[in-house]
Amino acid sequence: MRTTGTRRTVAAAAAVASLLTILTACDGARPGAGAGAQAARTSRTPSADAAEPTRIPGVGDHWHARIPATSKQAVAVYGDGRNSADATVVYYRKQGSTWERVRGWPAHNGKKGWTTDHHEGDNRSPVGVFTLSDAGGVREDPGAKLPYTRSPAFAAPRWWAESHWHDFDYVIAIDYNRIRGTSPNDPTRPEGRRKGGSIWLHMDHGSGTSACVSVSETAMRYLLRTLDPARHPVIVMGDRADLRRSR
Repeated sequence: MRTTGTRRTVAAAAAVASLLTILTACDGARPGAGAGAQAARTSRTPSADAAEPTRIPGVGDHWHARIPATSKQAVAVYGDGRNSADATVVYYRKQGSTWERVRGWPAHNGKKGWTTDHHEGDNRSPVGVFTLSDAGGVREDPGAKLPYTRSPAFAAPRWWAESHWHDFDYVIAIDYNRIRGTSPNDPTRPEGRRKGGSIWLHMDHGSGTSACVSVSETAMRYLLRTLDPARHPVIVMGDRADLRRSR
């Protein structure tokens, strides 16, 4: 676990920093106005591979092979369908060679679903296995084990629908087209802006996102307090059919 001295604290951001966050947060696209809250759905865990404890349920060979051997924590995002914005997030921990389901929550992903070839503005979440290295948000650090950057620059602009204003109170950066070890709102895109970026786990507003994965405040606080860089956490995310791929 990090000592307090390793946490990053960001002073009140200048207008330019705030603008960068607005342009890059959650793939740089503005959420649609009037997004209504969806009725809570029961958290479900796919049954595929459930009898094989050395595997994360519902994840086939193609993606399982991409989980680093050192990873002892995994957040699985099971999208309801390729073109669906609805998903279930499940946290697993590895004990010895066994992956154990710990908790799960209803979630949302990109409003147009999923893609294996994500580009900025396509409103689809990228399918894949990504590391989780950095966290942050508008609100005070709730006890995160990942390096946490607190800054008002994360705040969603007030011209967005009010239901989105608290989206970025807590965020965990998904390491897609970003530099690990930096604040989640660092706008650097190693593969270029066309490939998108600033894809995060963040607070849910009741409907699909621009490309991020969103869950409840309860889920975000739990994950922030649980994901430990010493255990090399990853996120395995995609629609159920693609996650089951064998090759």
